[in-house]
Amino acid sequence: MAHAADQTREGTVPFELGNGEVAETWFRITGDPEKGGAPLVALHGGPGATHDYLLSLTDLADDRAVVHYDQLGNGRSTHYPERGADFWTVDLFVRELQSLVAGLGIGDRHHVLGQSWGGFLAQEYAFTSAPGLRSLILADTAASFPDFVAEANRLRAGLPPDVEATLRRHEEAGTTDDPAYMEACQVFYARHVCRLDPMPAEVVKAFTWIERDPTVYHTMNGPSEFHVVGSIRDWQSKDRLGRIGVPTLLVSGRHDEATPALQETLQTGIAGSEWVVFEESSHMPHVEEREWYMQVVGDWLARHD
Repeated sequence: MAHAADQTREGTVPFELGNGEVAETWFRITGDPEKGGAPLVALHGGPGATHDYLLSLTDLADDRAVVHYDQLGNGRSTHYPERGADFWTVDLFVRELQSLVAGLGIGDRHHVLGQSWGGFLAQEYAFTSAPGLRSLILADTAASFPDFVAEANRLRAGLPPDVEATLRRHEEAGTTDDPAYMEACQVFYARHVCRLDPMPAEVVKAFTWIERDPTVYHTMNGPSEFHVVGSIRDWQSKDRLGRIGVPTLLVSGRHDEATPALQETLQTGIAGSEWVVFEESSHMPHVEEREWYMQVVGDWLARHD
């Protein structure tokens, strides 16, 4: 018997940037959007990664179509390595998501799952009061980038002293592209980003895309998860959370760089939101505790179709 997860199609949706300029947003749909529950659209993190590390979500495709896409500047979508911070805005990615949903013809009913930076984007999308949005899943994310960085640095303080010294030395010297800095970052990532060893191939692939074109990550974020000097370093939604009017599920890992304290802020601010903590996970419970994660998320989606 064929599974819906075996039915995939890929393509691009044109995204009008203005001034006659048109970009291409690459997408992949698993399952049939005409059958089952409302389609789920997955928003990847970074900013600057790709959809690949979220491919485990296709486990849900027997019950509904699952839409992955690479955000502009990333992966298989149009790249703009020469563009600066005035181009790479949160609003750009909200408009791209609106363009994708419309282009795929799922605007009348869909769920959105935003992971990490994708959770920032998902919140901003929810603030537009998209009429067909059935529910929101905010995965491993926060309502404030400054708060996120503060928590990441609190976790960083628990790293071995020599690792912390290496990080600090390169940040102060401006040599964050040094392999020694990246090696020290990996110690943090192994604790608080993905605790699986080795990391799944699709997770490695998404990180590799950032290395191939770091434009978006370096412009919007910075050189690492805790040395954030990019254009969205001051982003926050804490004073707007009350405007989210759709059912909202929060998911995070016990060891997540998006710490429980950050989830409490979201849960307090979003009326009626529910929160599930994955005890054996860090920032990627969708691969770290895959089976339990899919049960939790699948049940949530079915409740809110």
